[in-house]
Amino acid sequence: MASAEQLIREARGLERRDAELLLASAWKLSRGTLLARAGEPVPEAVAESFAQLAARRAAGEPVAYLLGRREFWSLDFEVGPAVLVPRPETELLVERVLATVTQDTASIADLGTGSGAIAIALASERPRWRVTGTDISDDALAIARRNGARLASSRVEWLKSRDWFEPLQGRRFDAIASNPPYIAADDPALQGDGLRYEPAVALTPGGDGTAALFTLISGAPACLAADGWLILEHGATQGPRLRAALVARGFTHVTSHRDLAGHERITEGKWSR
Repeated sequence: MASAEQLIREARGLERRDAELLLASAWKLSRGTLLARAGEPVPEAVAESFAQLAARRAAGEPVAYLLGRREFWSLDFEVGPAVLVPRPETELLVERVLATVTQDTASIADLGTGSGAIAIALASERPRWRVTGTDISDDALAIARRNGARLASSRVEWLKSRDWFEPLQGRRFDAIASNPPYIAADDPALQGDGLRYEPAVALTPGGDGTAALFTLISGAPACLAADGWLILEHGATQGPRLRAALVARGFTHVTSHRDLAGHERITEGKWSR
């Protein structure tokens, strides 16, 4: 039988960290325990399971889907093909909501919640906030609800939406946050590693990728409280157009924020009218 270290080194087409995570999952060990036992022989059944996972990863399937989980905001989220894999840059969106809404009690909406990562991260940081997550996908909401029950003591309200604002009618929120689809339909990245396995409806609205962003800017004021904030994640080159659209719609304090890679990633505006 091959050792864990040998299987990891011989896993073709995989980064070492991916191979370690997949072998640990197949062996039902933590990654740390696996590394401590790297010289031990791996049972044949575990090696076969690892080989299957490694082949799927080499074909481009995201590690998060293979593991069924992904860490975000130091929380362990269930994920699957019905939802986007939560990414580190989206943590900036959570940071901006926490920075702009300073009240102890507040109402926050996360539109297009997917796995519920944003909504649950906010609820974990502000237990007295009323957080609502919406999504058009029943399968995504099922995952979000399971994550919410496990990570936020069911303190997040989950709503099915037919469009962005339909389930929020008649209500006002201190902040509306969203990581909507914003990739252009012809962007080659959609066929790149990982993304081609993620739900297309959550990645691109078609065209140049801005349709959902502009819909959110147009419709948000009807659901924002006085001095409420709209906070959007977007593509690295879309900031100038979004700032212009927010100002034209009547938002103030319009600002973009850069992610750790230096790209404009989050744009926000305050509704003061």
